[in-house]
Amino acid sequence: MAAVPVREGKVNFEAPNGGKEGSTWYKVHGSLEDSPSPALVALHGGPGAGHEYLSPLANLYGKYGVPVVFYDQVGCGRSTHYREKMGDESFWTFDLFIQELDNLIDHLKLREKGFFILGQSWGGMLGAVYATRHPKGLKKLIIASSPASVPLYVVGNDQLRSELPQDIREALEGPDHDSPEYEKASAFFYKQHVCRLDPRPEDVQTAFKNLEEDSTAYITMQGPSELVIVGSLKNWEGWKIAHDINVDTLVLNGRYDEMTDVCVEPWFKAIPRVKWVTFENSSHMAHWEQPERFLQVCGGFLSG
Repeated sequence: MAAVPVREGKVNFEAPNGGKEGSTWYKVHGSLEDSPSPALVALHGGPGAGHEYLSPLANLYGKYGVPVVFYDQVGCGRSTHYREKMGDESFWTFDLFIQELDNLIDHLKLREKGFFILGQSWGGMLGAVYATRHPKGLKKLIIASSPASVPLYVVGNDQLRSELPQDIREALEGPDHDSPEYEKASAFFYKQHVCRLDPRPEDVQTAFKNLEEDSTAYITMQGPSELVIVGSLKNWEGWKIAHDINVDTLVLNGRYDEMTDVCVEPWFKAIPRVKWVTFENSSHMAHWEQPERFLQVCGGFLSG
């Protein structure tokens, strides 16, 4: 069997009001030129989690012939960092990341053949907003474990917290987010609702390391943790513009996902051409927790 072609590169990206030269790092798994299939561009979560934890998507090339483009969004990984922009909500915007995405797509010349988008968590929010703008070449969209409403995400998380053991719940509801008790309680919640594998795969651990190494975008847009949403996204209601998505869309979440049905269902109600699949044995990382089923669902949708 021939080796799968993999190439890495960087493309210059001048972030609006970034104040310095910047670049986006990317990796292409598979041949963009030789494959009859459009490429899938993978939008990672966080913001700031980096591309590594989405690595199982690379198997779409071997099984379905879909090349996969991974990249680190600015502010994390091997792309340009902007730690000096901590708290700058005018810098960390959807428009910033959409301009970066468009710049990468144009650099790789994906528009003529067309391309797919898969966004996971924050990446799905980004992908959905991108799709409402009807970018040239977009063929299909996958929104994986992403909230259609951040306020409803909070409602769902409140329900998940209410079901936790009392000591865990009390620690999470306490005011000290830096205490050992809070960290222990957060780890318990993450084990239940973010990644249920023990130990966590190395690539998933890398996502957390990326966020520790540079939390600028995450803190500005999300907040100090998955459970405390005080950043610029706190009132975001993506479902209100989702009727403008005009491509076939697949919405995914896990039965134990921190993205509960209550915050995912509005995608299903608002997007005109949509299918919704829930993975019964997964939380937030179905691509790791049920990898074969995940590839089957996504590959079937993209190649159908």
